[in-house]
Amino acid sequence: MMNRKLGTNGPLVSAIGLGCMGMSGAYGQSDEKEAIATIERALELGHNFLDTADYYAVGQNEELISHAINNKRDKAFLSVKTGQLYTAGPNGAMGPGPVSGHPDYLHNAVFYSLRRLKTDYIDLYTQARVDPKVPIEETMGALSDLVQKGVIRYIGLSEASAESIRKAATVHPITALQIEYSLWSRDIEAEVLPTIRELGIGLVAYAPLSRGFLSGEFKKPEDIKDSRVNMPRYQGENFYKNLSLVEKIKTLATEKGCTPAQLAIAWVLAQGDDIITIPGSKRIKHVEENIASEQVKLTGEDLQSIEAIMPAGIVSGTRYPERFMNALNG
Repeated sequence: MMNRKLGTNGPLVSAIGLGCMGMSGAYGQSDEKEAIATIERALELGHNFLDTADYYAVGQNEELISHAINNKRDKAFLSVKTGQLYTAGPNGAMGPGPVSGHPDYLHNAVFYSLRRLKTDYIDLYTQARVDPKVPIEETMGALSDLVQKGVIRYIGLSEASAESIRKAATVHPITALQIEYSLWSRDIEAEVLPTIRELGIGLVAYAPLSRGFLSGEFKKPEDIKDSRVNMPRYQGENFYKNLSLVEKIKTLATEKGCTPAQLAIAWVLAQGDDIITIPGSKRIKHVEENIASEQVKLTGEDLQSIEAIMPAGIVSGTRYPERFMNALNG
């Protein structure tokens, strides 16, 4: 098991955590019993960083985690995101709406999370997106107050710009930035990553497998039958351009004696000791495969070969539909 410090002054956590969103129907059907067993297996192997959000299945994901960590709270590091509001669309279905960084909202939301998780505190509480209508300093002030109250231990931001991160850090130390980072998503390397390293903030890289594409399991667009069908990288011509890159990664992985998924995770971890990653899994076999990525040691030559195949910016298509892109880099 590989542990890493989360930020300059943060806690020691597992370098590979567990993203729990997919356990509550985000990517197709899931089985609650199997999901709980998957979380238990991750904890058994010492991988304690469990990532969720109060808006995953409108709180149901937190409730599922509470069952899995029953009598094991001391073994789990709970990372909870908040601030993404869900509203009913024209057909009545719930979907992502605006974000809220209002202090009153945060003071209210955290206690609902505590109730659902059946715990007295949350280890890392993260503002999921920057609210453009609320100064980031006010949001951070509310989060700082929750630290003083003892209901959260560390503060995180997600999908924030370098400017917002700097403003927020003047109010209270930020332990981690959660943001998409993978072979396919490297925008943060230009400005955000240098900023958080300057400020001593750890990076929690989500979607290291680009929502499964880098695992090499998808062969044609029709193989995707869930919300990913709406994401440009998985559509039409983009799909096949990106698939050709994955096929080259598969060849490298075979030469290294690992799976493409393990190679992709190992690449993220190789980008710095201040990075942890949280691949999403809802099955034990995938958790065990992901955790084994720690054993994949990439040489300088390996990294050069990977870079030659997938330099920054080569991926075709944006990572979210256009209507969601303006919420990024807030």
